[in-house]
Amino acid sequence: MRICCIGAGYVGGPTMAVMARKCPDVRVDVVDIDAARIAAWNGDCLPVFEPGLAEVVSEVREKNLFFSTDVDSCVRDADIVFISVNTPTKTYGYGAGRASDISFVESCARKIAEVSKGGKVVVEKSTLPVRTAEVIRSILAGSGMDFQVLSNPEFLAEGSAVRDLENPDRVLIGGDDASPGGRAAIDLLSSIYERWVDPSKIIKTNLWSSELSKLTANAFLAQRISSINAISALCEITGADVDEVARAVGSDSRIGSKFLKSSIGFGGSCFKKDLLNLVYLCEHFHLAEAAAYWRAVLDMNRYQKARFSRKVLDSLFGNIRSKRIAIFGFSFKENTNDTRESPAIDVCADFLNEHAHLAFYDPRVSPKQICAELGVDENDPRVEFCPSAEEAADGAYAIVLLTHWEEFVLLDYEKIYATMKKPAWIFDGRNCLDHRLLLEIGYNVCGIGKGNLS
Repeated sequence: MRICCIGAGYVGGPTMAVMARKCPDVRVDVVDIDAARIAAWNGDCLPVFEPGLAEVVSEVREKNLFFSTDVDSCVRDADIVFISVNTPTKTYGYGAGRASDISFVESCARKIAEVSKGGKVVVEKSTLPVRTAEVIRSILAGSGMDFQVLSNPEFLAEGSAVRDLENPDRVLIGGDDASPGGRAAIDLLSSIYERWVDPSKIIKTNLWSSELSKLTANAFLAQRISSINAISALCEITGADVDEVARAVGSDSRIGSKFLKSSIGFGGSCFKKDLLNLVYLCEHFHLAEAAAYWRAVLDMNRYQKARFSRKVLDSLFGNIRSKRIAIFGFSFKENTNDTRESPAIDVCADFLNEHAHLAFYDPRVSPKQICAELGVDENDPRVEFCPSAEEAADGAYAIVLLTHWEEFVLLDYEKIYATMKKPAWIFDGRNCLDHRLLLEIGYNVCGIGKGNLS
């Protein structure tokens, strides 16, 4: 059997690497028109950082896992083709700012129809609007060949993608379950996953349920984050501790403790995009109240970031002009180099608008990537990139922790304190540091949902 995945990004690369490792008798080709990205997958410095990913790739690359720009031949020779390309929020035309741009998906469908010599199973792996499969089926139907279209959304958490792929909570496969051909296609894809996933974890649905389930899962997770962040604002005024509230609430088995960690807000490529898509769908079908409900989750996320930026400014006497601010972390979460929709972008943009001097340190994000997200030049005098957290904090008025990298927890903050301007501030945007210890050292400390602890 041959599998081809169109798209060598954060989903396609790791997913196919694990699939190749678990199915050594299956040839897996990952193709992309971005030659630089393919070269990186074939080199020593992968374009995606995930714990354990490099080891998986090195084990199977050039054995039964291949990365290539030869889209046509790999698609033509495949039995199953996964579509794993970007579906960003539209920035133009009808639905701009809410609807997903499926132009890349459509291009993939047309390419599959163009180069195929016979029917195949085509699998949606990208997060897509409900009923996108109908678009793909319509395009493929024009070829006169027998194609089956499946929905197999990913449920990966960046930073633990390899673990999630090797031991998933569930695998969701949606298809035309009313026809023999559709059921056969579902069973074929299921048989691939059953090489390493317990069949009881494989959920088979119709196409539309599968597509909507992905959007719904991300919306529910984002909603939980915004909910606890809304409570964090109240905690800071009333004197409650948001971590204690979350622990008490999360101990209720009906609620659970996951995604009740207050912070500066959620980021990543999926939550905002999928919520906007859900809002658009609700509006399209004239469900105004439902649209407003999900839009409020995004509004709360924006508010949390702006509230945090304002707290930094107010604490530093309403003036951070030319003041050195150490920025600890820029990726949207730990154990990834992904900066898409990272809360750090908006927070740092607020600081730059106040003409602060930002000294950055992130273990995995490059200066080039940070500058691209902030729309500044690497030679901009307002930004500086440091090889260590200690160097970033040297001479700083404040440390602003934006990503929960474990190395930030383990720093010698007493030593760092001696190098900083006084009063020295720490703004813990992830509530991951030992605030009591920091106060004993002499810092003024501000966490989320805890108020100023100075």
